[in-house]
Amino acid sequence: MNQRRFILLWTLAVSACVSAFVVHLALRGRTVDLGYRLGKARAEQARLREVKRVLELEAASYQTPQRVEMVGRTLLAMTPPPPEKIIPIRLRDQHKKLLEEKEAVAEGGPSQP
Repeated sequence: MNQRRFILLWTLAVSACVSAFVVHLALRGRTVDLGYRLGKARAEQARLREVKRVLELEAASYQTPQRVEMVGRTLLAMTPPPPEKIIPIRLRDQHKKLLEEKEAVAEGGPSQP
C-alpha cells in the first residue's frame, strides 16, 4: 500500500510538473508572439510619423505665397489682374455705389444721390 501511494503521489507530482512546463511554454510562446507584433507596430508607428512629418512640410509649402503664385500661374494659367480690375477694400462701398449708378444710367433711369 505504501508503494502504491508513493507511485500515485509521484505520478501526480510529475503530471503537475509537466503541466506547469506546458503552461510555461505556452506563455513563453505568447510573449514572443506579442514581442514580434509590438515590434511591427512600432515600425509602422515610426513610418507613419515620418509620413506625417513629410505631409506637414508639404502642407506648409503649399501655404507660402510663392507656392500659391506658382501654382496659379502654371497649373491654373492665371495672370495678375489689370489695374482697373483692382478694387481697394476701403473703397468697396464707393465702388458699389458707382456701379449702381452706372447700371441706373444704362437702364435710362435717373441716378439717385
